[in-house]
Amino acid sequence: MSKVIPGVLTAIGRVRGGVSVEHNKNTADMPVERMPIPERVVLPMQQHIGAPCVPTVKVGDKVSVGQVIGDSDKFVSAPIHATISGTVKAVGDVKLASGLITKGVTIESDGEMRLFEGLEPPKVTNRQELCAAVRASGLVGLGGAGFPTHVKLNVPPDKKIDTLVINAAECEPFITVDYRECIENTKNIMDGVYKLKELLEIENVIIAIEDNKPRAFKNLKEIADLDNDIGDAVKLMTLKSKYPQGAEKMMVLSATGRKVPPGKLPADVGCIVMNVGSAAFVARYLATGKPLISRSITVDGSAIAEPKNLRVPIGTNIQDIIDYCGGFKAEPRKILCGGPMMGVAICDTQAPICKQNNALLAFADKKGGVKPERACIRCGRCVQVCPMSLMPTVIERQARIKDVEGLTRSNTMVCMECGSCAYACPSGRPLVQYMRLGKQVLRERSGK
Repeated sequence: MSKVIPGVLTAIGRVRGGVSVEHNKNTADMPVERMPIPERVVLPMQQHIGAPCVPTVKVGDKVSVGQVIGDSDKFVSAPIHATISGTVKAVGDVKLASGLITKGVTIESDGEMRLFEGLEPPKVTNRQELCAAVRASGLVGLGGAGFPTHVKLNVPPDKKIDTLVINAAECEPFITVDYRECIENTKNIMDGVYKLKELLEIENVIIAIEDNKPRAFKNLKEIADLDNDIGDAVKLMTLKSKYPQGAEKMMVLSATGRKVPPGKLPADVGCIVMNVGSAAFVARYLATGKPLISRSITVDGSAIAEPKNLRVPIGTNIQDIIDYCGGFKAEPRKILCGGPMMGVAICDTQAPICKQNNALLAFADKKGGVKPERACIRCGRCVQVCPMSLMPTVIERQARIKDVEGLTRSNTMVCMECGSCAYACPSGRPLVQYMRLGKQVLRERSGK
């Protein structure tokens, strides 16, 4: 059971499966440090789930901080803003850390960080105006998914939302930026929570945090108590420290006891889930009108000379960030964007940080290695730990032979690629990769 903390709720629903991982929260006590302005930034037009943006500037244009430089007329998208002031030096193809090629805008800094003249706090009095303002801010899920937040908030009228769940679990090892948000920007978080509750007309709010973060509970509870709201409409909840507790559907189950059906979203069971950093950003944006131009990231791992929590302009070069942290103290065997469970391994540090990147990890020790792959021993551990009740080894076989009917029957698309199956596998099977392959086979067949 979760640890009992006075004045704090414990989880209602019990999450199936999952794994116990080493937390390795080495930077938990390191305040977020603002990195100096880089000489240039590269801003990809694909920094979110959905349609990529189209550049709205050209080479030679002078731009200011917060100015829109890319946008799309598609609903599932979010505008891109200049994160430094200066001159547009290039508009063309750029490579992301994942290897994806997309259009991007390169800006060379003038050293002034001059704000765009049109920036002002938006006028927001209802749900529609909130959704429009959040879209204009460029906000996407800061927990790593990168889903445009305005889409999440724009719930169809036939769906009644009664609960907002603020996700502060941060169950991935090493990453501590959400924890530092709870410590350093508590008032922003609570201001965002109250504003979202009011404008979305939501009855209940649950701020859910794993029970290994008592200081975060203490800070949030103090602010909530000042507002005389703790125990009323806004509640704090302690969750058992187990991966992938922070996954959206797991969060809904733990916080409300409601199970999100396969193929459905939290809104289908009356919930909206928002990352704690996103809630804090909403409060800041409504107060200042300054869009999403920077984000906090954790830089850690056995190959990093000086691990830190940093606030960096979006579009900053990954190598520049590593150099600011003292560079590599040992030759890295693996570099990750994101956490060790769901992050993406990269082979080129000459790529920009995007909105959805919450960590840079570099490992020189055994954590950077790969398990030797052996034949499946039919132990069933992957099935036991899968939070979505899937059968990973069955899906692996179906993906190998591109068995579309089998992959469909096995609910392959339900997999959230949390990596619990691969972590638990004693034979080192690359099960997540086969899950992704299975999904790709189904997408190709459907034409999507």
